[in-house]
Amino acid sequence: MIPTQLDSWKSIEKYFRQIKDQPLKSFITTQHLERFTKDFNHIYFDFSKHRIDHQLHDLFIHFAQDMEIDKAVKAMFSGELINKTEQRAVLHTALRQQNEVPVKVKGENVIPLIKKTDLKIKNFVDAVLSGQWKGITGKPITNVVNIGIGGSDLGPKMVIEALTEFRTPLKLKFISNIDPFELDRLLQNIDLESTLFLVVSKSFSTQETLTNAKALQQIYIQKYGKESIAKHFATVSTQISKAKEFGIHPDNIFPMWDWVGGRYSLWSPAGIAIAFGVGYDNYAYLKKGAYEMDQHFKNTEILSNIPILAAFLTIIYNNLCQYETEAYIPYADKLKFLPDFLQQLIMESNGKSTSLSEKKVFWQTGNIVWGNVGTNAQHSFFQLLHQGTKIVPVTFIAEKTNKTTKFPDHHLILLANMLAQAEALMTGEKNDIPYKNFEGNRPSTTILLDNITPETLGSLLAYYEHKTFVEAWLWQINAFDQFGVELGKKLAKNVLTDLKSVQLKPTHDLSTQTLIERIKVKKNRS
Repeated sequence: MIPTQLDSWKSIEKYFRQIKDQPLKSFITTQHLERFTKDFNHIYFDFSKHRIDHQLHDLFIHFAQDMEIDKAVKAMFSGELINKTEQRAVLHTALRQQNEVPVKVKGENVIPLIKKTDLKIKNFVDAVLSGQWKGITGKPITNVVNIGIGGSDLGPKMVIEALTEFRTPLKLKFISNIDPFELDRLLQNIDLESTLFLVVSKSFSTQETLTNAKALQQIYIQKYGKESIAKHFATVSTQISKAKEFGIHPDNIFPMWDWVGGRYSLWSPAGIAIAFGVGYDNYAYLKKGAYEMDQHFKNTEILSNIPILAAFLTIIYNNLCQYETEAYIPYADKLKFLPDFLQQLIMESNGKSTSLSEKKVFWQTGNIVWGNVGTNAQHSFFQLLHQGTKIVPVTFIAEKTNKTTKFPDHHLILLANMLAQAEALMTGEKNDIPYKNFEGNRPSTTILLDNITPETLGSLLAYYEHKTFVEAWLWQINAFDQFGVELGKKLAKNVLTDLKSVQLKPTHDLSTQTLIERIKVKKNRS
């Protein structure tokens, strides 16, 4: 389907032209609030400060129906091979399923395999937390280091930071970058005898992950012998033979499946660091919260479907207003890694220029995602949000109460700032002095969690996953492949060969060739 050629889309375009200059606050009525605010699982979603009314929303519902969004959702949940370019199912939802209803991939029910793996993870985590698991010298494990990159790093790190009130006594650390400074710093802050490393790589060949893992492996072998690897390393991978060759004991190898994309992998064994960080039971509650949002997304009509409504707003701004970016501002320091996580989820999923029919698209797709923690952000880029020439839709996220803080007044000040920023963006303030004038009419969403708990966080993350999928389907692109990251990785191998070689072969463009020569000269001098 070509979405922009549908009559229902053209109706949206026509009507939006009629309301595009209407003040945002003029939309807000009691009826408007009833339709565009939603309560779900102790989360309040407020979409009221947007250029949308009942008629536009009704037109979008017709468009979504024409685009057969219901069939797309059903196909994903049922295990159809909707990732056409790689001929894979997309079943991160199956990883958090709370019942035994079969989900089949190529005729095989994967639910028993998921449950069996979950039990293996639970037993492993419990053994470490209880002190039963010992390192090579007999010390219990006190540090767990996650070695991964992309989804194998961003998701678990974000969740553990967000759930800081639920933390276990273990010290969790993450290493992802190939920059040697990160590894040097890690080694200065851990005791090798009481540290467990989680090597998370589906292929067991990710350059950054394996380079760091092998460096650590050699340190252990030199200091404690080969048998130490089985006591201090575990892995999540599809490549069992490579993991065994590395020295990892079969009991410490957890499977990964090709129907789970990297940016969705925190729900899979690749999220094992979360279970170490907050305990297996809280990891299970995280999945339960996600499952509850899955059920809402799967079973709720378009009119009341929260991820679908949120996706529609992004489509409107991206395709009718040419607002190319959106900002995510958590007014909760615990959520400081959420913007980074959403960058990967949204931009890796929807940064595509080829349609599902393998033709170049001629409409705008994936928008640019960025953000930082409030109130810090107010003192950096909010100037542009309020008075810049670029309009940036903003999502504010906070928890209503903070039960653990000893400074409740601080939390109220935090929330007051968030609410005031959203109000200021919408209403503005007229002033005869140009540089003190605020035009307003800048849209925002506010998401208010009663508290940040494993369950509410799970629902929030699933909401963003489904929102992203709906956007992709309405743009008619594949949200589940990521070939855009491959070319640079492939060329890096050639560049590395030339950096190490004695004689440089002129196989690159002149600019790259010159940079290689400059690095080689500096390396030789040092």
